Amino acid sequence: MLKVENINMSYGDLQVLWDVSFEVNEGEIVVLVGANGAGKSSILKTISGLQKVSSGKIKFDNDDLTIIDPAEIIKKGVVHVPEARRLFNEMTVEENLIMGSLHGEAKEKRNETIKKCYDLFPRLKERQKQAAGTLSGGEQQMVAVARGLMSLPKLLMLDEPSLGLAPVLVQDIFDIIKGIRQQGITVLLVEQNVQTTLKFCDRAYVLENGKITLEGTGKDLLNNEHVREAYLGI
Repeated sequence: MLKVENINMSYGDLQVLWDVSFEVNEGEIVVLVGANGAGKSSILKTISGLQKVSSGKIKFDNDDLTIIDPAEIIKKGVVHVPEARRLFNEMTVEENLIMGSLHGEAKEKRNETIKKCYDLFPRLKERQKQAAGTLSGGEQQMVAVARGLMSLPKLLMLDEPSLGLAPVLVQDIFDIIKGIRQQGITVLLVEQNVQTTLKFCDRAYVLENGKITLEGTGKDLLNNEHVREAYLGI
């Protein structure tokens, strides 16, 4: 479904991605893991068109995303849920969800999709008229994910969905991600919570200093000596 081929990307004179290549197959949960500053979020920004690559290609269903505007990338089914939620805090929960359904098909199916989101997140239905900025951190993350789902993604990219959440809520978020995959949506996940994500993902790539250094199944990487020492403290 997604094929990233030897991309390089810089912020001004600072290069942050070096010949990065990886694939995501339809129906998978694939995780990018690595330390802060490794370039994980930068990869998602290049896929969604928010940052331009200096070289390389990003193909989604054989379309080259590097030459397509971000709004068109969303219409093709690639949806990016950014780090730190980025909600419209003074708008209600439902108004935030509506903002995720402003293009063609998503707009036509808005009522149907919003019902599915409330089925997936019953807590949001209870708070649909509440200002998003007044919700708890976990509830705000649910709004961010639901807003992404309102765009009818084929590929949903989640950037650090467990960041800043209480431990009791982290498992809830990962259970929701599994539920999203069961709906037929492919997931590309960026996470620092290495142990939890490697336990449930299909495959993972380790990113260090802007380069892919390891890849394999979640189970394989959980048992990898370097991963255990560098990320799990074992």
